[in-house]
This record gives sequence, structure tokens and C-alpha cells, in this order.
Amino acid sequence: MKCLSAGLTFFNVSTACALLVGMLAHGLSKPIAVFSVLAGLAAAFIAYWATAAAPLRQRPPKPAPAEPPPPVQKRKRRRDRRAEAATVVVPPRERYRSIWFWLLAVCFTIFAVRSFAWLLYIDGNELKVQSPNNLGDLSIHLTYLKQFASGVPLWPDNPLFVLSKLRYPAGTDIFNAVLTCLGVDVIRGLVWTGLLASMATFYAFYRWAGNFGIAAFLFNGGVASFPVLQTFVFQDYQGANTIAWKSIPLAMFVTQRGLLYALPAGLLLLYQWRAKFYPTYREVALASTPDGEQAAAIPTRRVPLPFWLELSLYATLPLYHVHTFLALSVVLAFLFLLGENSARKQLALLVGAALIPASFFVWVVSDNFHAGSVLQWKPGWVQQAGDFAMPFLQFWLVNFGAWIPLVLFFVGITALTLWKQFNAPDESDSRIPASVAFLIPAAVIFLLGYFVKFAPWEWDNIKIIVWAYFIILPFLWSNLIAHWPFHLRALVCVALFASGFVTLFGGLAAGRTGYGVADRAELDAVGVAVRKLPADARFAGFPTYNHPVLLQGRKMVMGYPGHLWTQGFNYSEVESKLQALMKGSPNWKEIARSLGARYLFWGREEKLNYLTSTRPWERDAALVATGDWGAIYDLESPRSQPLATPSPNSTPRQ
Repeated sequence: MKCLSAGLTFFNVSTACALLVGMLAHGLSKPIAVFSVLAGLAAAFIAYWATAAAPLRQRPPKPAPAEPPPPVQKRKRRRDRRAEAATVVVPPRERYRSIWFWLLAVCFTIFAVRSFAWLLYIDGNELKVQSPNNLGDLSIHLTYLKQFASGVPLWPDNPLFVLSKLRYPAGTDIFNAVLTCLGVDVIRGLVWTGLLASMATFYAFYRWAGNFGIAAFLFNGGVASFPVLQTFVFQDYQGANTIAWKSIPLAMFVTQRGLLYALPAGLLLLYQWRAKFYPTYREVALASTPDGEQAAAIPTRRVPLPFWLELSLYATLPLYHVHTFLALSVVLAFLFLLGENSARKQLALLVGAALIPASFFVWVVSDNFHAGSVLQWKPGWVQQAGDFAMPFLQFWLVNFGAWIPLVLFFVGITALTLWKQFNAPDESDSRIPASVAFLIPAAVIFLLGYFVKFAPWEWDNIKIIVWAYFIILPFLWSNLIAHWPFHLRALVCVALFASGFVTLFGGLAAGRTGYGVADRAELDAVGVAVRKLPADARFAGFPTYNHPVLLQGRKMVMGYPGHLWTQGFNYSEVESKLQALMKGSPNWKEIARSLGARYLFWGREEKLNYLTSTRPWERDAALVATGDWGAIYDLESPRSQPLATPSPNSTPRQ
């Protein structure tokens, strides 16, 4: 726990310092990066010593053997032992002796190394990604990362759209930009950030929901992968266009870089609030004791995190992942409503102290609150959307399989138990148990994702729905499944995790040849060309996700339309103007000025997509650089004289 809180604090403080100091200094630089990392290390050192360690306790001594019980009592004693199995106290060292813990650790390691060691890699003259899901996503993160590292004023203009500041929670990209400013290779920085974040996520899941939580993260799924029983071929069955509940590790954790920080930080905050407001709840380790009994860990007696660390993790979440911040805010709201007066005072202090910094970070990532709201009442999530559409029962059973009846049964059992508790005449304790206090906000989060559209693409609601899934995991196990006999627990786990297991390892194996993102020679030559040009200049060119200008962190009039649509932009007018410019409209100069385009890039994609262009800039605009990759024209400078014969490499004009 100490290492987890220290690592997250280092990441968070380094990123926040880089942003705040960079805003004052109008851009990142190496001295600012050094200062930010030193501040992060100092805060991490303090966080390490301020975080409570797991309490060391010894297993209670076994009682002396008693006389053999009468035969009629054997069945009752077996039931009693099963009931007590979920509350036996286990010393911390014994938590890690479970064979299931180590098997899951091996699976998580395979996933992390395969996904992040080859996140972005060099194959001959190509720059490749391991996952097809990352072709567009990692390209946009490379754009943001290199834009921050180039020293542009913070908060920067949107590199993908001319009429906006950057509208994206890019905290993770700021951290990688800090590493780049310190001289760390971009690919190496991406790889190590992913691997260390995977370690943090693994441990955070273990502390929040034990082995069951780790398995639920790695192997989420319904019945989509069951065709493997006929084909005997492992592949990403959940990656099909008709399946909505995709593999969380493959489709979200690897591609949405904000989750690298937000997921372990969010789980740590949930663990903190459970320990803080429900100290009698036993943290379920979901391991096996040496004698084979199911075990739970130690009752929480001390709050793990100091208040300042809890506040910093919560208040800065909008900088990394807004949906995580919204989900945890819902949890706080219900903990306040359902808690006692002492808990309400602490929650009010936390939310009140976080209000200003959290609002500031929301203001930053939303273009000073200019980003239009995309909230819309739309019941059904993606049940009626495009390829995902299915009849109601088929949709939920195909996507979620055994999870649906299991969770509904758990909700019913929990409601019945709570009703009996409050109606028992001799019941003196009327406090809401931890399972109910977290189950209610989990249900509300799920209903919000089901009924309210949070993004132009309905599937993006998964970013908030997934937190309902994570929140319920420890209580589903400790209050329900852990009390069942071993054979029934095993059967349930197979039903819950078999499909996700097939999909995860099938998806990891599918990317052996990789997917090309960019031609290295072209990208390097364009990098040499644009390095001599102003960092805040905007380029006109064909809008695609892997344009070499974007991959060098430079701004274009318009980026990939799919990215703009998911960010809520109405880009039709800009797109039509850009087309007119690139096709050489008679008023192309006026169009370029209205779009803020200082330079025009004419390369491979432009030649393919604007075949009928008259290219008047070749006659009237100054040629800044040229090579086998194409040419760059300065639209604000007239053509004085032709350049010499182009060389194979870029030749920037001095």
C-alpha cells in the first residue's frame, strides 16, 4: 500500500506541477520538467511514510482437539465452518501464498508485458502498434505528448481542430511529455509508464477486491467467446462489432491512457473510503489458507491514507479521466446520504476542499467550460445502436452472460437482508452496512450509463458503466460467493471468466505481426522540416489520424473526423473550407486565413485524396521544405524564387 500511494503521488504531483508551472512559464522546458520530477519525488517520499502499512497480525492459535462430535452434529459443524471461513483472520504474509494469486499474477504479467512492451515499436522502416484498437488512439496521444513537449503555451490550442483549445483530459500525456523533456525516448517512456501502471493496477485491484477483482478485470465477458468450443481457436471474440461488453484490458486499459492513472487511483480511493467509513468491514483477500479454507484478510483498523493525499488523488482526477471523477463523486454523494454524522462531516470537508482544484482542472480540459454538453436522455445504452443492436434479453445475456442473474440475485438477497435487519424488533444496530452503502451508488452509476448518453458515441458510456462493475466486486464475493461450497464457487468463476479468458489471450496472440502507424523515414524527414518552423503554427493537410505533421505534435486545421466526432465537435463547415483550400479554390488565400493556416503540407495522403487540385500555392507561396515525403508551403510568404533541385531528405529553408 505504501508503494502504491507513493507511486501515484509521484505521478500526480509531477504532472500537476508541470501543468501549473508550465502555464505560468507559457510552456514546458527541461528546467520545469526537472523541478516537477523533484517535487513529485519529494511528495512521494512523504506519501510513503504517511501511508499506513497493512497491520501485522498472527493467526489465532488453533483450539485443542475436542472429543469427536455425535454423528447428528457433523453436518451442522460443517455448515458452521463454511460460514466462518469467510471471516478467518490471515496474516499479510499468508495472503500471497495462494496459488490463485500467483496464477493471476502470471496472467496479468503476460497481459502487461505483451501489451505495453510492444505498445509502440520499430519494425524495419515502420513504426507499429501491437493492438489494432490503438491505431487511432495511440496516434492522438503521440500528438498530444509531442505538442506538450514542444514548449507551446499551456493550456495549448487543439492540434486537431482550429476553433478550440485542447478538449481532452491529457494528464497522462503531460507526464510522458515531462519524461520527453528530460531526454527519455518517447517509446521507452510510453512502455515503462504502461508497465508500472499495470503493476499499480494489479495491486489496487487486489486490495480492493482480492483475487476475484483481478480476475474480473482481466477476464470480463459474457458468452461471446463460447464458439471456441467448436473452433478451438483463441481469438478476440469480444472484439467483434456486435459485442458491446468488450475486454476491459484490451479495449480500454491499453488504449485510454488516462486509465493508467485513474484506475489505480480510483480503486485506492474506494479502498480508503471503505476503510474510513466502514472500519468493521473485513478486506477480502480471496486467498486460501494453508489448510485449504477460504480466507479473508485483516479487519481494517487504521485509515490507509492521510487527508491531504486522499484530497490530492480525488481533486486532480478530472485532469486524467473525467468519467472516473464523475463515478467517484456519485459514490461520495451516497456515502454522505447513507452515512452517520461524523462521516458526513469528513465527506463535506473532502468535497469542499476539492471543489476549487477539481473545478479548475475541469475548466482546463473543457476549453474553459466552452465544450458543449453532450448529455442526452437515451435509454438502452447501445442496445439499439448500429451493429450492437439486439433484443433486450439477448443483448444483456450475450454481452454479460452469468453476471446478470448473479448480480440480480445478489441485489435481491442484499435488499431482503437489509429489510429484515431494519424490521427485527431486537435489532440495536441500524447502520447501513458497507455492502449496501457501495451497492446503491454502483446501481445508480449503472443506471446513469444505461439511460443517459454522455458522449456522441453511445459506446463511450462504458467509461462510467465499468465503475459500477468494479465497485460491486468485493461485496459480490465476500457477501455471496465466498460462502458457497468450493465446487459451486469454481463453477461460478468458470461461467463468469471463461469467455474473457479466451478473448484476452486470443487478442494478445492476434497482434504478432503488428499494425503499421507510420513510415519512419517519412516521419523523421517531416520532423526535421517542421523543427525550424514556429511550434504554434497551424498546417493545412488531409485529415487523418496518423498524419506525419500530427505525429510530430504540430497543429493542423482539422484532424481525423472520427476523433472530432467523439469529442463533440461540429466540423462540417471547417471540413468543407479545408476541401476547398486543398483543391485550389480561387479564393484559397482567404480560406487559409479564415482557417488560421500558416503552412500547407502536400504529401502522400494529399496527393491521393485531392487528385483534382490545381495547387496554386506551388506558384504563389514560398516553398519552405521539400523531399521525397512531399513539400511544405508558407501561405503567408510570396514565392520569391524556386528552390534548388530537391534532395531526398528534408531541406528546411533558413
